[in-house]
Amino acid sequence: MSINTTAIAVLLISFFIMIFLRFPIAYAVAISSVFCLLVEGNSLSTLCQFMVKGISSFSLMAVPFFITMGVLMGTGGISEKLIALADACVGWMTGGMAMVNIVASYFFGGISGSASADTASLGSILIPMMAEQGYDRDFSTAVTITSSCEGLLVPPSHNMVIYAMSAGGVSVGALFLAGYIPGALLAVSLMIGSYIISKKRNYPKGDKFSGKMLLKQLSISFWALAAVLIVVIGVVGGVFTATESAAIAVIYSLIVSVFIYKGLDWKGVWHALDECVNTLSIVLILISTSAVFGNCLTRLHVPDIAAKAITGVSSNPYVIAMLINLILLVLGCIMDMAPIILIATPILLPIATSIGIDPVQFGIIMVLNCGIGLLTPPVGAVLFIGSAVAKLPMEKVVKATLPFYLCMIITLILITFIPGISMFLPNLMK
Repeated sequence: MSINTTAIAVLLISFFIMIFLRFPIAYAVAISSVFCLLVEGNSLSTLCQFMVKGISSFSLMAVPFFITMGVLMGTGGISEKLIALADACVGWMTGGMAMVNIVASYFFGGISGSASADTASLGSILIPMMAEQGYDRDFSTAVTITSSCEGLLVPPSHNMVIYAMSAGGVSVGALFLAGYIPGALLAVSLMIGSYIISKKRNYPKGDKFSGKMLLKQLSISFWALAAVLIVVIGVVGGVFTATESAAIAVIYSLIVSVFIYKGLDWKGVWHALDECVNTLSIVLILISTSAVFGNCLTRLHVPDIAAKAITGVSSNPYVIAMLINLILLVLGCIMDMAPIILIATPILLPIATSIGIDPVQFGIIMVLNCGIGLLTPPVGAVLFIGSAVAKLPMEKVVKATLPFYLCMIITLILITFIPGISMFLPNLMK
């Protein structure tokens, strides 16, 4: 057995063993990379060099700013206003509160960019509210956790920035634009599923639609929604870079949360910043260790080997696309979102582009796959948060989520095989 083959085996086997032993993902990535470097006979100083290089990126600075923006807006009294706006839009339908939950997640996702923040913030309000109105608690939780994935697609999602960095040369502005229609499609798919279940279980309707109330709630929520417009229009219009737009969005979010909505005082701002530092430290450790892991994969030609293995199964592009989705879904069951993007992008993106998938479209496919992974045991972070917020056993929540998994898979298939869903807005703005 050659040194390269041994190093690949040590790298991947040690990594997956540590994943199944429930090591923190950053440790699993770093330790398996150390083993690989030792087998190759490289100096461990290489580890530090690649870790520093992995986070020495100007575009990466957008990530902490977007995380800060999301936390400030999420803790600044925005949730209730977006729920009221969603209620004015769709609360009149059968299963009205389920529809409100889904639409509110679309609005809130454009502010927080985090499925976990969406579930924790909106779920703590909407799950008890839905239970009081006669909705089953497990159904309410399933709607909350699945709709939270809309926030991963709707800009400004910091996961899009991580993907753009991993893919190299992919426009963040194009990714932001590409997420709107797939996010809306996912929302519509979940609403159809909710409507069918609500009809069967005879869940209640809300008040009749009122255009006056919609305009009122829109005017109240305008300041929150404007943060997204600042970022997207600024980046797409070339007024400023993604990093600059993120910094401006943080200042804007601070002003809105403290002075306009008055949901935060200065003590609350410090608590929010403390939460940002905790989140950011996890993200940066993952990015730095994944940079070493990715370098090991590239140096050992693992992407080429994976490409040959996948294309060796079939030359049919549809089969290859389904295999890529399957790989990402399986990875989502055992890994968190950021490491999947960082590790899998260099391997799978060349295969995807070889069958005609645009890198921007592939970014949307990858993010949705990873979003589904956040809802699947045994490592589904959003699934755990939803269970904790609803105070329900995870098994009960998973059972209630099964119909919504189907809705999400259908959306994923449509996004994979109909490029126009993702590419219409980016191509239009070109």
